[in-house]
Amino acid sequence: MSGVSLDRRQVLFAGAAAGGGLWLGMGPALALNTPGEPVGLNAWVSIGRDGMVTIFSQNPEIGQGIKTSLPMLVAEELDMPWDKVVVKQAALAAVYGRQVAGGSMATTWLYEPMRKVGAGARLMLMGAAAARWNVPLASLSTKDGKVWDKTGRSLGYGELVDEAAALPAPDAAKISLKAPEDFTLVGTFVPGVDNEAVVTGTPLFGIDADVPGMKVAVFQKCPTFGGKVSKVELAAVKAMPGVRAAFVVAGNGDDYELASGVAIVADTYWHANRAREALQVDWDLGAAASQSSAGFAREAARLGKTRGDKLIWQDGDVDKALAGASKTIKASYHYPFLAHSPMETLSCTAEVVNGKVELWAPTQTPDAGRLLVAKLMNVPPEDVTVHILRCGGGFGRRLYNEFMIEAAWIAREAGMPVKLVWSREDDIGRSVLRAAGWHHLEAGLDKDGKMIAWRNHFVSFGDGKEFSKAAGIDEKQFPARFVPNFRTEASMMPLAAPTGYYRAPSSNGFGFVMQGFIDEAAAAAGQDPLAYRQALLGDRQVFGSVKTYDIFDAGRALDVLNKAAKMADYGRKLPRGEGLGIAFHYSHFGYFATALEASVAADGAITVKKIWVAGDIGRQIVNMAAAINQVQGSVVDALGGALGLEITLVNGAIEQRNFDTYPLIRMPEAPPVEVAFVLSDNQPTGLGEPAYPAVPAALASAVFAATGVRLRSLPIDQKALVKKSWRA
Repeated sequence: MSGVSLDRRQVLFAGAAAGGGLWLGMGPALALNTPGEPVGLNAWVSIGRDGMVTIFSQNPEIGQGIKTSLPMLVAEELDMPWDKVVVKQAALAAVYGRQVAGGSMATTWLYEPMRKVGAGARLMLMGAAAARWNVPLASLSTKDGKVWDKTGRSLGYGELVDEAAALPAPDAAKISLKAPEDFTLVGTFVPGVDNEAVVTGTPLFGIDADVPGMKVAVFQKCPTFGGKVSKVELAAVKAMPGVRAAFVVAGNGDDYELASGVAIVADTYWHANRAREALQVDWDLGAAASQSSAGFAREAARLGKTRGDKLIWQDGDVDKALAGASKTIKASYHYPFLAHSPMETLSCTAEVVNGKVELWAPTQTPDAGRLLVAKLMNVPPEDVTVHILRCGGGFGRRLYNEFMIEAAWIAREAGMPVKLVWSREDDIGRSVLRAAGWHHLEAGLDKDGKMIAWRNHFVSFGDGKEFSKAAGIDEKQFPARFVPNFRTEASMMPLAAPTGYYRAPSSNGFGFVMQGFIDEAAAAAGQDPLAYRQALLGDRQVFGSVKTYDIFDAGRALDVLNKAAKMADYGRKLPRGEGLGIAFHYSHFGYFATALEASVAADGAITVKKIWVAGDIGRQIVNMAAAINQVQGSVVDALGGALGLEITLVNGAIEQRNFDTYPLIRMPEAPPVEVAFVLSDNQPTGLGEPAYPAVPAALASAVFAATGVRLRSLPIDQKALVKKSWRA
């Protein structure tokens, strides 16, 4: 996020809509620190003569509900009934600024700009009514898509749009917005605008794209990352029924962009897959073939006995504090590689005509994909058109757009439009991985049990100077700044496989580690885990700032921690073999605490009975339906990962191939999740990420409370929890 400023330099633009009516846009809605393309005119909202309002949602919809919540902000300030609103996916266009689904940042960036678009349109409609009636603007009000005067007269928005379109747009800086207590739509439960289409199977997703003359493509790549085709015989494959083309793609040496492999184009996906099954390919496995998860674990253990090569953060004198501590504790924690595994596998439809590329793509970063395709296809970016389609899940995987360049490349080489479809085996076997990590921790406590020293030797992946993508650690990762003597150092191991952002990047592993070790400190101090966290947070001090992205507000963390504890009736006595755990984490501007009740059977099987979650994402929840959905989804996602997900590398290749070996959590395993929001006087922020990180730590805390067995590695090895291992 370091390349983006939250400054608002808002200018409203208005004009007549095609066919009559009013459209309104804003540009630039955001200011980017890096120079972007010139801002053109486009509309966020258009109002027809029939009074219907069309609102364009600029960001990709990946299931997070943004296609509903952003238009809600416009409709709220416009005083427009939701049943008179039509929502459409906006095109990829420079006027919209940042069109990205990632980082839980859409609400953070667009909460105020979208409201000003709606409020600006409302002011223009009121201005048109004031001119027609020859009355002061201040004497008018709006409600239910109409402008009203004090006598009870009203004019529908549709009756005013032509006159409003002739007025200048108001100064965005001077537009007044509603007080939250006056909201009638924002903060309510609103179903997703695509819900009916989703549940009825209406073509909507990227994989549903259909272009005249289109064929279906598959792309077989080397089992190892960075490997390439050595030898292949294609004559027999080309002769198979339904096959239109088969050829080698040399790749460009970067698996984030275009890997080496064999492309097959056929009439149907079935024909293409049959041909792929018949492929006989000799692969050059490359340097990755020497790498394995077992080897990384051995090297991480060796490195843990040394000092880190890279200093991340330091306060005070850790060595001195540890030497003088009344008690010290040590532990090593681990979390594994993970694959995103969205329900809709990666796909992209592409057509290349006269050097111009047209793409229909379910991507989280459409402009980044456009620029990547332009670079590798050697065409100007303006010759690449991207149609943004709904994504069947993303979780960070669709931030990486190699599937777009693959589709464009294959379409060009085959000389026909193609829909590239990845199988589930492609999706898991060629994942952009959540980086695994190892943490070798040591803490020192004073005579009262207070933590006075913390050392973390973090081991992950990189070239020795820079971490692999999304593999690094935040320099001020909690409890930095809350322990007087604190040191984080790091060592890196080379990795051929690509790593990348996974839901709640970095925090998804750090929450388990940091909160787990804090639990251990509480036990060593003989103190309750909740009380120990409350004391560690201390008073309501605030470190850092939003502008520098390093803010941490202890008061907000305390509030959600206390709320979750109250929801779960923390401290109540439970039967032997049952436990109630608690943890919190700060991620992507959101403060979340999780309380979790679990039972452990004599054979080690864990049953999660209920989870309580309290979150603070600012002063306003935009769409309560989507908000609860996002929190519950994050929690279940995190729980499933903690209980059973792990990607392992053997000879450089991913072992897991499908859901039989990478078992996502199923409905019967999902416990009730109760959600509450703590409102605070802060800018509203997003929800896709921050509810995830505290869950694995709360689960481990609950298991310890139930059995006395400390869990330090994910996924949980339930065989380690058989009753004979429980404390007396």
